[in-house]
Amino acid sequence: MSRRWDIYREIQSLDPARDHQRVMHLVAGWEFPWEVERSLEIALHRTFCVPAISELLDRVGEFAHRAQRRHDDTGLLLTEPIQHGYDSERGRAAIARINRIHSRFSIANEDYLFVLSTFHFEPVRWIARFGWRPLCPIEVESSFRFWREVGRRMGIRDLPESNAAFAAFVRDYERRRFAYADANRRLGAAAQKLLASWVPRPLGRVVRAVLPALLERPVREALGMPRPSPLVRDLVAGALDARAALVRRMPPRRAAWFLTAGPIPTYPHGYEIARLGPPDLEPDRPAPFPAAQAPNCSK
Repeated sequence: MSRRWDIYREIQSLDPARDHQRVMHLVAGWEFPWEVERSLEIALHRTFCVPAISELLDRVGEFAHRAQRRHDDTGLLLTEPIQHGYDSERGRAAIARINRIHSRFSIANEDYLFVLSTFHFEPVRWIARFGWRPLCPIEVESSFRFWREVGRRMGIRDLPESNAAFAAFVRDYERRRFAYADANRRLGAAAQKLLASWVPRPLGRVVRAVLPALLERPVREALGMPRPSPLVRDLVAGALDARAALVRRMPPRRAAWFLTAGPIPTYPHGYEIARLGPPDLEPDRPAPFPAAQAPNCSK
């Protein structure tokens, strides 16, 4: 059973400044793949709490008309840099595609920065509460450094120099910008409908009841979601705590798992990074030169 902690021991030997890409690969693909995927679904709801963001997304109509594709495209584009490294050929292609998709819109820098923050803080929060073990300081710092570097490659300005500074930015931003809007509610309902579609129809009501119990009060209020009953909150927390206890006692993974491994509902026969995103967007051209000094994150 000591093998359960082999990857943790490797992480303890790494340096966040130098090895954060390797740490992120291990955290997301080996230690907490299920937790990271669930937390990024929660992160999506957090971005809907800002009317300026939700109104743009609502106007574009991706969630209303192509919710599954929007979910899959976002997940794949975020996973490629985590799995392979942001300076790998695939990581660079994914970030270039993200930039291409966003270039069609006028988006404030602080909105970009806030959305970026959710990719860091939501997994940290979820794992702290429901992970089979807590994240160590090396993992938290590596996540911060990883997403800061991704943000740099996205052209985001005023990137915080520390995790604490990033947290302070988020607190101030949410205090100023979180507010209820009808667009928030529509997007939240579309996301809720998508999550419910992944289970047999009789369980759809369960998903709709569980989701508000996983969201913080300011998020629920901005999305116009009802307050869950104490019983539902306790049942959800108890089920996730029981899962964590079970995973803690299970043998370690024999192989990494990332969203890119599938099955991917929108792309059952595989996908091209250059074609991810809105269907009316032209595919990217191949990069004119290979990635430089890309780390091998899988070894």
